[in-house]
Amino acid sequence: MIDVKIYNREGKELESVQVDEALFGSTIRYPLLKQAIVMYHANKRVGTAATKNRGLVAGSTRKLYKQKGTGNARAGMIRTPVRVGGGVAFAKAVRDFGKEMPKKQRRLACDSALLAKMHSGRLVVIDELTFDAPQTKEFARVLGNLNIDRSCLVTIDREDANLYKSARNVPKVDVMMVSDLNAGDICNKQKVLFTKEAFLSLLDKKKTN
Repeated sequence: MIDVKIYNREGKELESVQVDEALFGSTIRYPLLKQAIVMYHANKRVGTAATKNRGLVAGSTRKLYKQKGTGNARAGMIRTPVRVGGGVAFAKAVRDFGKEMPKKQRRLACDSALLAKMHSGRLVVIDELTFDAPQTKEFARVLGNLNIDRSCLVTIDREDANLYKSARNVPKVDVMMVSDLNAGDICNKQKVLFTKEAFLSLLDKKKTN
């Protein structure tokens, strides 16, 4: 069992929740976790870099001059890569870097990422994180009280426009729904901040599955 503490906005401990490691696969599957991270990084690559080869540049395919008798080095078409204005020898082409993983593997990788955060003490739960209006300064103060001074993934259980607007100008902080969690985003941040409702809903979902 892992003891996960719940804090208030001032950084004071209010209570704790006992989390059964079996809900998140009991052990951290490092090979699967790496495979998922590589997949998420690869899927972010655009892959639109392209240059023209000799078949794509404009120009005739006629031989510039006859092979022998001119005293010049033999030459082919004007589009050859060795001539100015010719095509690129090994031209880049548009390609898809995307990778795929089965849904079950993605889910297990996400569980391993969350379990790793809990083992390292980098998963933080706050009792509530609501704002009557967008307040970036107050949001930053709450993060400071929770000792979150680097990158952070804020996880909520329902849409909150004021929270999104309060966090969008804070560097290296993202807000995500608990239903959208994935291993790539979890591992890309130093800490993961859950609201109490989001964390309990995650545990309930794990218990019912």
